Amino acid sequence: DYRCKSLFALKLSKMPGFFFPHTNMTELNGKDDCKLAEGKIHKKKQKAFGADLKNYLKCMVPHIESGMKTSNSRNVTLSAEEVIQWSQSLEKLLASQSGQGVFREFLKSEFSEENIEFWLACEDYKKSKSDHLHGKAERIYEEFVQSDAIKQINIDYQMREATAKRAQDPTHTSFDEAQKTVYILMERDSYPRFLKSKAYLNLLNQLQTNTSK
Repeated sequence: DYRCKSLFALKLSKMPGFFFPHTNMTELNGKDDCKLAEGKIHKKKQKAFGADLKNYLKCMVPHIESGMKTSNSRNVTLSAEEVIQWSQSLEKLLASQSGQGVFREFLKSEFSEENIEFWLACEDYKKSKSDHLHGKAERIYEEFVQSDAIKQINIDYQMREATAKRAQDPTHTSFDEAQKTVYILMERDSYPRFLKSKAYLNLLNQLQTNTSK
């Protein structure tokens, strides 16, 4: 009986699709098992995304720690006082580089990160040297303004046409009108939701808890 059982287990172990953790498997069978497991995980992920993609992404917004890095890699200590100031106005939020980063992650969760990206591109554009304006104007127009832009901003047809004309003969104010429109859109729409979001409230609570320790 023992020999029969052993032979039966050996035959099963060589059949595709079976997995015996306590039997000695060949390297090939081991790879098949890994692929099978990965397939199941992939299906579970697809199901999670299909069930409610927006809520899933909101849960994936990263927790922002008190020590953050700016683009020039300097360590910046983020205080509860600064985060509280973000709630005073969108202007104060965007004046903080850390604030820009947190708000950008929130906009990504709402699939509207093109708004802050366009606003930041316009801020950079206005500070550019005159001989760089033409190249930057063309890139901003192609990326955010034109009708088939990958990151098209939400402006009406008239403003889109007017901005296109200004971009052809660029000055430092070529995108001011469109930038103002996008700013107002963020201020009235996304910004109030950001202040009520878990991303913002959890960050503020974490910093206030750390301060009181």
